[in-house]
Amino acid sequence: MSGDRRKFLWRSLGGATAAWLAANWPQGLAAAEAAQGAGGFAFFSRAQAAEIDAMSAQIYPTDDLPGAREAHVVGFIDLALVTFAQDKQTIYTKGFGELSAATGGRPLGSLPEARQIALLTGIENTPFFRTVRDHTVMGLFAAPQHGGNFGKLGWKQIGFDDSLNFRAPFGAYDKA
Repeated sequence: MSGDRRKFLWRSLGGATAAWLAANWPQGLAAAEAAQGAGGFAFFSRAQAAEIDAMSAQIYPTDDLPGAREAHVVGFIDLALVTFAQDKQTIYTKGFGELSAATGGRPLGSLPEARQIALLTGIENTPFFRTVRDHTVMGLFAAPQHGGNFGKLGWKQIGFDDSLNFRAPFGAYDKA
């Protein structure tokens, strides 16, 4: 199962996501500063945060490895929406209405898992779902001070070493 998860992650971290991260890196640093002083939610209501938590938990579920919920992805997304991803607020606001209509007004997390998956599969090509999926993946691998990747769970799953301990490749500087 974890092999499938890693394949999904590498496919999700395609060129568009990498380009977006590179272009928005300074704003990400601003989000880090906001995350350190934030308490509660800055954009989401508690009910909205629960919906995003349920969605992200289906996008990157917990199995033999921790998932989006354990990585506190909802916190990252909340901070992103008031810092570097403010332009996505309308997508979320509209999406919450669409999600509520699809669930009959019931919280997504209260539905049986199979129903949640079927519902999310039905909306996977909408701007709302695509944005939540992108933000979920970003939250899994962002530096923890940005509000996600709690305990460096995402980094541990892909074997990323954040020690910043650089060693030159053997022979790279041996010319006399």
